[in-house]
Amino acid sequence: MIERIGFIGGGAMAEAIIRALLAKEVVTADRIIASDPLVERRSRLSTQYRIETAAANRAATDRASPIVLAVKPQQVAAVLGELRGALTADQLVLSIVAGVKVQTIAAGLAHERIVRVMPNTPAQIGAGMSVWTATDAVSESERESVGAILQSLGRDIFVPTEDYLDMATAVSGSGPAYVFLFLEAMIDAAVHIGLARPIAEELVIQTALGSVLLAREDGRHLAALKNLVTSPAGTTADGLGALEDGRLRAVVDRAVTAAYERSKVLGKAV
Repeated sequence: MIERIGFIGGGAMAEAIIRALLAKEVVTADRIIASDPLVERRSRLSTQYRIETAAANRAATDRASPIVLAVKPQQVAAVLGELRGALTADQLVLSIVAGVKVQTIAAGLAHERIVRVMPNTPAQIGAGMSVWTATDAVSESERESVGAILQSLGRDIFVPTEDYLDMATAVSGSGPAYVFLFLEAMIDAAVHIGLARPIAEELVIQTALGSVLLAREDGRHLAALKNLVTSPAGTTADGLGALEDGRLRAVVDRAVTAAYERSKVLGKAV
């Protein structure tokens, strides 16, 4: 049971979580408070969701647990310094700040009850993928509460150490951009062969959606599903051959590895 949840930062991801919590009835609006320095953000959140807002970050920590850190990485040092000493030992801190390590948060706050989460942008429509870990100080009941929060955003995976979060950043965190780029390329190719762009967009997006849902629900290996579409000497075989000639697998591997290495560098920089 979440008695009161506080948000430090009222940006897009914080708003997505607030919207999902209310839609799934995980918590009621009167139990949510969000702080943000921008008047327009506070006004939007209070008007749209009927939650309490504040300009001062410490106001969002009053009687709240969990307290969600939802600020930009470059702001986190100042925010941690501002909140240091403001938390009681039993308050839970849930960080969605990209790249910022648990150790950095713990040292900045002088606090041990910390969960770190790597969400992704589809969380804004309840179709997100969140990967998270927790310190030993976080109780089992608190982990259940975190699970309830994250499941309102889509699906979640708990991992034993935060090393996995850099990997998740490269896959599920950056992954939507890879998918959007591939969809854009398919749409442009469809236009190139003569389809009107609105028709191309509808065909590509629905094809991708249906394929993903089939992959999740069917249970067979992706190669088996691919083979169902691929007839000998058929159109799909020629198309797949062109993708393999273009080294699609190698390019994807390079993209994920590059994002992973960058995530590790950014984590050390904060």
